[in-house]
Amino acid sequence: MPRPTAAQFAYGSCTVIFSTLAMLLLSRTSSGPGVAVVAVAALALGLLVAMTVPLPRTRTVTAVPNRTPAAAQEPVPAAPVAAGSGEPARGRAA
Repeated sequence: MPRPTAAQFAYGSCTVIFSTLAMLLLSRTSSGPGVAVVAVAALALGLLVAMTVPLPRTRTVTAVPNRTPAAAQEPVPAAPVAAGSGEPARGRAA
C-alpha cells in the first residue's frame, strides 16, 4: 500500500475535525459513550475521505517501435554556403 500524500493527510484531518464538531453540536450529547460514538464515527469518516482522494499517477514511458534514438540517427547534410554570404551557393548565371 502506498504512503499517504500530504493532501490525503490534510483532507482526512479536516474531515475528522469538522465532522466531530458538527456531530457534537447537532446531537447535543454530553455523555461519555455518546462522545465516544461521535469520535469513532468522525475517525471512520476521515479515514474514508483520506483513502478516496485520488493518488498522483505515475508516468510510464513506453517504447515506440521502429524508432531509433536521436543520437543514433544520421545527420542531415547541410547545403554548401558560398564564401562571404549567408545564403546557400547557387549556380552562376552567365
